[in-house]
Amino acid sequence: MIKKIVLKIKALYKALFWKAEKYARHQGVKIGKGCSIRTRDFGSEPYLITIGNNVEIAARVRFYNHGAAWLLRDVDENFDFFGKINIGDNVYIGENSIVLPGVTIGNNVLVGAGSVITKSFPDNAVIGGNPAKIVGQIESFREKYKLFNVGTKRLDREEKKKILLGLPDDRFIKK
Repeated sequence: MIKKIVLKIKALYKALFWKAEKYARHQGVKIGKGCSIRTRDFGSEPYLITIGNNVEIAARVRFYNHGAAWLLRDVDENFDFFGKINIGDNVYIGENSIVLPGVTIGNNVLVGAGSVITKSFPDNAVIGGNPAKIVGQIESFREKYKLFNVGTKRLDREEKKKILLGLPDDRFIKK
């Protein structure tokens, strides 16, 4: 009994205090190089998830490798099905998105915040919505937003703040 309690405490410690990427790897998620992982919600079969290189996954993104099998258990009480999830290289998945079983997201894909990814998507797409659909292409996205590049990525918080507060309104995106 004490051993079970110790194991639960260790698991809780890892879930709460390890960096999200380390925790995901510990759970069995295969993660490439140069990634930024900010979610811990890889579902009950994290070992069925593969993430490529240079992928950023924002906070509160959720992954599911199964679902709805319980509806079919009236005929077969052991009925179960799963789908692997594969994320390509150079992908950004926005906050609060959901990735469902069997999905493959190609290389160079931007997934808008709050998207529900119910199917696979090819390389170089900008996708968003519920259910997610292609809303653009990466190259046109790059062309549109390069006009707003202010080059502050490596600056500290105060330097960045000073620059941003000093910019004219036409240097900010508008929707």
